[in-house]
Amino acid sequence: VQLQASGGGLVQAGGSLRLSCKASGINFKLYDMGWYRQAAGKQRELVANITSGGGTNLADSVEGRFTVSRDNVRRTVYLQMNSLKREDKAVYYCGTYAWSRAFWGRGTLVTVSS
Repeated sequence: VQLQASGGGLVQAGGSLRLSCKASGINFKLYDMGWYRQAAGKQRELVANITSGGGTNLADSVEGRFTVSRDNVRRTVYLQMNSLKREDKAVYYCGTYAWSRAFWGRGTLVTVSS
């Protein structure tokens, strides 16, 4: 399983970014997908997840600002991040759980300047 995240970068507070994560090695449409982040000195936390059926859940800290979506044809999950805050600065990872284990992609860094 390979998960390739992209789309991170430097953005001013209040700005937007869209992260993408392309999956291979799994029948993508069958799997729930998640976006996680890890800020410096903190544990990795779940930001958003989307089920194989398209149901979504968002962490309270990003509710109303972030949305998660998926394109099963492109085997890609997206994280649209609006109204970014300095506290959103972190390395963002996509992940899934298959064959009784978790798989993670390489992270993409999001930096928010004031």
